[in-house]
Amino acid sequence: MAAFTLHDAIRGPNGLRAGWRILIFFALMFAFGFGAARFTDHFSGPDPSRNTPLAGTLLMGPMLVALLLATWIMSRIEGRTFANYGLPWRRAFRKPFWQGAAISFGSLTAFLFVLRLAGVFSFGPLALHGSEILKYGAAWTVPIFLSVLLEDFFYRGYFLFTLTTGIGFWPAAIISSLWMGGMHYLNPGGHGLGPVAATEYCLVTCLVLRRTGDLWMPMGIHAGWGWGIIYFFGLPSSGFAGLGHLLNGSLHGPTWLTGGEFSIEGSVPNLFLLALWGVLFSFILRGVKYPDPAAVPDPRTSIRSAQAA
Repeated sequence: MAAFTLHDAIRGPNGLRAGWRILIFFALMFAFGFGAARFTDHFSGPDPSRNTPLAGTLLMGPMLVALLLATWIMSRIEGRTFANYGLPWRRAFRKPFWQGAAISFGSLTAFLFVLRLAGVFSFGPLALHGSEILKYGAAWTVPIFLSVLLEDFFYRGYFLFTLTTGIGFWPAAIISSLWMGGMHYLNPGGHGLGPVAATEYCLVTCLVLRRTGDLWMPMGIHAGWGWGIIYFFGLPSSGFAGLGHLLNGSLHGPTWLTGGEFSIEGSVPNLFLLALWGVLFSFILRGVKYPDPAAVPDPRTSIRSAQAA
């Protein structure tokens, strides 16, 4: 048996080992994220609120730039592309994105009707009128999509792909999902079922990524829910509320049904809805398309091998 060398600890069959690549990525994210936070503080103060479209944009935009910049540097180091990490720009806003958004918004609407029948939710009157309906409806699409791209690509982009090259897809998906769920413990009302629901949601969208090959349908699912709950129905999302919403929705009932301060994502019915999504997507989406097997080996190693041959 050959001795395990320092070279083996640093490089594996897929190039620089996944753990080292992830450490470099997070070092970059820490540096760029610190700069993004300072930029946001300069314009919004040290504790910016996310309850308006402008505030949400100022908070999410710089952090998204930090994430994309860190990922771009890693792509240059590794000889890979954003498409390898699950974000092919050429497929942006195509049919899968809108299918995901429609399924999500439809599920949210049906969910709220069930809660209405249970007597724990009221749709409330219109909060906006006239041109304000279109103005706020369009304005909220910006920070919501920025937050969707930031969260989805952070947990299920470079990190998930790189961890997958080291330990396989589903172990990596479980780790990524547990991490995302754990971070939701810090949200308002996050001491209940909210982190559990966030973990389950991440696993479901990992399944969708696995079956579709990229993040655009998962991002459609996320965007349809976020826009619907914050703007259309006027409820908090994962503990964060928004100003300038269409309806004055309200929750009133036991926490296990309403999610309490965390909102309906932290309720028992939502756990069942997410499980239903898992079953639905496992039936309507077939095959395994992520990760691309050709993207897993170090591209530079493959090139050198071909040249040597």
